[in-house]
Amino acid sequence: MLVHGVVWDSSSPALRLLSPDAEFTDVALARGSSLGLRVVPGMWCLGHTKVHGPGDRTHVPCRSGSPAERGKQCGACFARDDSRLMHDFHRGGSVPPGLRAYLMQPHWLYVATFANGASKIGTASAQRKWNRLAEQGAVHASYVAHAEDGRVVRVLEDLVTRELGLVQQIRSAAKAAALVDPRPVVELSAINRREATNVRELLGGLAMTGFAVVEEEWERPALADPLCTGSFPGAGMRHPYPAAFDGGGHGLRVRSLSGPIALATLSDAAGNDVEGSFVADLGGLKGRKIEFGEHTTDIPALQDSLF
Repeated sequence: MLVHGVVWDSSSPALRLLSPDAEFTDVALARGSSLGLRVVPGMWCLGHTKVHGPGDRTHVPCRSGSPAERGKQCGACFARDDSRLMHDFHRGGSVPPGLRAYLMQPHWLYVATFANGASKIGTASAQRKWNRLAEQGAVHASYVAHAEDGRVVRVLEDLVTRELGLVQQIRSAAKAAALVDPRPVVELSAINRREATNVRELLGGLAMTGFAVVEEEWERPALADPLCTGSFPGAGMRHPYPAAFDGGGHGLRVRSLSGPIALATLSDAAGNDVEGSFVADLGGLKGRKIEFGEHTTDIPALQDSLF
């Protein structure tokens, strides 16, 4: 099974898999669910996407099942992928009719803040307004503008980055590391409100049309609360997950999930619970081939810091 990542199509997230028969399967990642799997070494192409319009797209599996070369795609699939063109659309780039129809739907501009206090500016289509932030693993987020189309919202996004210095991307590794010891939620909420206020003030002074400044908070999924707030009864000391998802066996029980990042408990080879909890970035499985089974994670000796 080829892993396509963690998806939040609803408040119940799932690990999305593609079978050898090119059929998608979702494995639920609810609180208390267990994952036992073995990762086949290597990174594989995820295929490409053809966009036909808002809410209408087709996934095309890699014809040759090639190893990944550019991100999570082979060179041929990268060249055929419609979605790679959307980031230059607002700069006058040419796009296929289906992608143009998708981009011309209303979009939202948001400010997201993560567990280390870092914030970013981002965009979401009208249909994925909530899901986009859930999949990114935001701790707090605010919508700051509603744009009539994707061209306008990306112009605003670039403007905010240029004028206020808000980045448009935060690495997944940084998000996961921050969730081992997240900053207090009150502090993160204040950071997000401050950054959102700065953006609204900037946008409010523009002569540009095609958008409206808004004040609306994003609602974090309940499943993410224990991981984001640092509170989970009986979870003990948090540790980074002790293995990379690039091979070998893994066994986890999900207690909380923020984006693709899980707060999990582990068992040793004898089936005994390991003390503490572990922050594991399941996004590391994307592009990997896995086999399910009774597997456990190889756990090195751990020593909690006394300071």
